[in-house]
Amino acid sequence: MTEPAIRVSDVSKVFTTPFRRRRIVALQHLNLEIAPGEIYGLLGPNGSGKSTTLKIILGLIEPTRGSVRIFGRDHSAVGVRRDIGFLPENAYFHKFLTGAETLRFHAKLSGLSGRETKSRIAELLATVGLARAGDARLSTYSKGMLQRIGLAQALIHHPKILVLDEPTAAIDPAGSRDIQNLIVSLKERGTTILLSSHLLTQVQEVCDRVGILHRGKLLREGHLEDLLAIENQTEFIVENATPDFLDGLEQQIASTNARVVRRKPQTSLEQFFLKVTETSDE
Repeated sequence: MTEPAIRVSDVSKVFTTPFRRRRIVALQHLNLEIAPGEIYGLLGPNGSGKSTTLKIILGLIEPTRGSVRIFGRDHSAVGVRRDIGFLPENAYFHKFLTGAETLRFHAKLSGLSGRETKSRIAELLATVGLARAGDARLSTYSKGMLQRIGLAQALIHHPKILVLDEPTAAIDPAGSRDIQNLIVSLKERGTTILLSSHLLTQVQEVCDRVGILHRGKLLREGHLEDLLAIENQTEFIVENATPDFLDGLEQQIASTNARVVRRKPQTSLEQFFLKVTETSDE
C-alpha cells in the first residue's frame, strides 16, 4: 500500500497567552491525507487554522497533540525537509540580488553541487518564465515576477511536495493564470501540491480534492465533483441534437444517434464554501 504524501493524524493546536492567561484553540482533531501527485486545496476564512496547519506540516511549529508524517516518516526528521518546497504568502527577498543569484543562494543552502546548480537555475528560470530577467535585480521585479522567482526557489532542490500559501495573491489575471498553469504542469511531473488560497475559482480549476477549515475544524472534505454535485438531480448534456429530439428526449433517447453526456449538475466552489461555513455558524 502506497504511503500518503502527507498524513495529519488527530492534530490539535492550542496557543496560550501567558499574561492574559487565555487559551486560543487553533486546530481541533484535524485529520488529513494527501496522496502522492495530488493537488489538495485547503480553504477557510481568516482565522480558520489554515496557516497553523501549513506551519505544523512544515515543522515550523509543533502540534499540541497528534502527529504528521511525510511519506511515512515523522515530519520533524531532517531528511524530510528535503522533500518539501515552500512558498509563503509574503516571501522575503534580498532585493539587491538578481533572479539567478537568488536561486544560486538557495541551491547552495539546499546542498546542490555547482554543476547541477548551473543547469537547475537555467531550467527553473525558463520554467517560471523569467529566462530573460534572470540577470535583473529583484528590486526591478513586479509582484508577479517575485512570486515566480519565489516558486522557482521553492523548487530548486527537486522537492516531492510543494506547499503554496496564497501563490497568486495580488497578481494580475494573466500572471495568476501563468502560475496556475505551472501548478498543473508540476502535478503532471508527479509533484504533490498543498495549496492554500482565497481564490476559489482558481482552486476549483486546479485542485483534485479540497478541505474546508472553519474555527479549527475540518467541516467538509472530498473530491470537487462530489462536493459540488447537487443532490437528487441529474443533468443531460446533448450534442448534435435537433429541437425535435430535445422535445421528446425521454421517449427517444434510446433510439437516436445523439451523443449524451450524463453528469451531476454542480454548484460553484464559492457557493459551496459559503454554504458550509455559514451553516456551521448557526
